[in-house]
Amino acid sequence: MSEAAIRAALDELAVLALIKPSDQFSGRLRPVSPEVGLSTLLASAEADLAGRHAQVEKARAEIAAIAAEHQTSRDTDAATRLEGIDAVRARLEELQRTTESECLSLNPGGAHRPDARSAATPLNEQALKRGVVLKAVCRESFRNDADTLAYARWLVSHGGHMRTVPTVPIQMIIVDRRAAIVPLDPAAPRAGALEVRSAGVVTALRALFEQTWAAGTDFGEQPLADTDGCTPAEKTLLGMIAAGDTDEAAARKLGVSLRTVRRMMANLMERLGAASRFQAGVNASRRGWL
Repeated sequence: MSEAAIRAALDELAVLALIKPSDQFSGRLRPVSPEVGLSTLLASAEADLAGRHAQVEKARAEIAAIAAEHQTSRDTDAATRLEGIDAVRARLEELQRTTESECLSLNPGGAHRPDARSAATPLNEQALKRGVVLKAVCRESFRNDADTLAYARWLVSHGGHMRTVPTVPIQMIIVDRRAAIVPLDPAAPRAGALEVRSAGVVTALRALFEQTWAAGTDFGEQPLADTDGCTPAEKTLLGMIAAGDTDEAAARKLGVSLRTVRRMMANLMERLGAASRFQAGVNASRRGWL
């Protein structure tokens, strides 16, 4: 062997604690039993691991203290204003990572934006693995968006629950019955939100969710017609027309095209024997459809 190869081998043996300086001959080395040398190496690795574990536990305690202080400062107010979509998502991440029992949501939009889905999916997956109950209510029209439909299938296949209704009253998320997130401006949900922690307000919002949930149809099932032969969407449309909404406004609220609304309305007028929208509303009321 060359001198370089021998020196490299000796360096490797020294790292493995399999050679040590000789106590008998100055400047020389002595071999160490593998059982002793490798045990020493293992003990050193275990000590290093214990030190790292202690550092992790210290960091964990410091993070918990910061989080507790942060939450205490939040709890001093009944509500917190969250400016902009970034602030809203950051707060939702904090809430969802600490969710213990349930997360309820109302989603009035027809389709979920790709950035919103990519942000929500990993958090939802983590929550479901912790045993958190996820319930979401969406508009029936969301089925027209392929990406959102795929996300809904993913959620249900992983243990989440989803129902659909013709229209959703407001965008909202409720976490563990202790906090609710609602938009500052329902017409511009990306502008920001209000986090509400008042027990009375959260209870009222949860009652709204439960009422909407009870009226919904489980994802994967077709909405059933009632005893009058009306589907939930048709009955909702009749209510809108009776309240004076235009076809355009009804289409916007239902999340469907103007053509679809007019087709539905023509079908309802025929079944009601009505020659006008007004007469359709009157006949529907007389028959008890509204």
